[in-house]
Amino acid sequence: MSEKNLKSVSNGNSAEPIRSGRTIAPRVDIFETDRELLMYADLPGVGTGNVDLRYEDGELVLQGKVSADSPGQPLAREFEPVDFYRVFRVHDTIDAGKIEAELKNGVLTVHLPKEEKHQPRQVSIKSQA
Repeated sequence: MSEKNLKSVSNGNSAEPIRSGRTIAPRVDIFETDRELLMYADLPGVGTGNVDLRYEDGELVLQGKVSADSPGQPLAREFEPVDFYRVFRVHDTIDAGKIEAELKNGVLTVHLPKEEKHQPRQVSIKSQA
């Protein structure tokens, strides 16, 4: 991953709670291609309607709310529903107007395309006789 494209990532300690209870930083993998950064965030238990992804002032803010619905009275509980919160500082080489995301099977995929002027291009070489 290029340091010039992703300036910093929060460690989750500065998270603002979405609701009362625990808030944690989701696990994230970030990959770089010639054309974009790809971010994969694990958000188990979060539905599409409960994800808030915003780009504001050079920061990508990710919030996810886990549904606390249960089918009955729990007899034992090893999994406590928690909300997710994480902030990423994004470099200005990213085209903020073209950021897209999709959620599938608890994994949020975020496409952060690079501006065209920052994408590699092939330069043609002319021959002189």
